[in-house]
Amino acid sequence: CMPRRWLEFAVSSRRSLLLSLPGKHVRSSSSSSSRRHHGTLMAEEAKKLAAYAAVDNHIQNNQVVGVGSGSTIVYAVDRLTERVRQEKLNIVCVPTSFQVSTKLNLDTLFFFFFVDAALTLIKGGGGCLTQEKIVAGCAKHFIVIADYRKDSKALGQQWKKGVPVEVIPMAYVPVSRAIARRFGGEAVLRMAVSKAGPVVTDNSNFILDWKFEHAQNWKEVSTAIKMIPGVVETGLFVGMAERVYFGMEDGSVETRDHPIN
Repeated sequence: CMPRRWLEFAVSSRRSLLLSLPGKHVRSSSSSSSRRHHGTLMAEEAKKLAAYAAVDNHIQNNQVVGVGSGSTIVYAVDRLTERVRQEKLNIVCVPTSFQVSTKLNLDTLFFFFFVDAALTLIKGGGGCLTQEKIVAGCAKHFIVIADYRKDSKALGQQWKKGVPVEVIPMAYVPVSRAIARRFGGEAVLRMAVSKAGPVVTDNSNFILDWKFEHAQNWKEVSTAIKMIPGVVETGLFVGMAERVYFGMEDGSVETRDHPIN
């Protein structure tokens, strides 16, 4: 699936981190800090429930599985590792964050998004949207895993940072102006946090975050933006997801399937 040593290290590191967090918060005397901690633990448990349900329902022997990025990925990999060991499954994984093949033939792809009622998705907070879109397009089954905080009736209710757009560096100014002129809002160059200058993607491009003002016909908008010279890809995934698994606050898992027109 992934290099075994790396996979086991990622899983064991996550467990150690979760075990160490409660002790830190027990020493805090702030009630608001305790509430935030409780909310964080609920969200993490919800992610785990959704990830485990998706892996159990969709993974079969002799599959090629695309594994997307996001904070829920650790739980999906954890459960996938357990099943591979327990059931002796033959699984090949394609991680979108650093490895994309030009001849992919994926059975199932797991991703982690902000989702609206029609299963329109926003992805790209980490800047891997182009790789993720390529792998998603190759998958026979595109499955989304999320916690309850990622669900919304319309895009933009929960995710306030806008739609990411990957652009050729020399084109970011005209592209940002074209997006704002045609669709409203503003498209802002994403700046790095730990270094000077803009964020640079794995493809050596820049990211614009388009902060839109109102709901749109997302299929038409995504196509129109991609036609602007200098645009590589958008973080809008329209009509691609087959099913979403939501881990809920009460410990249940809800699913939402793509609406049939």
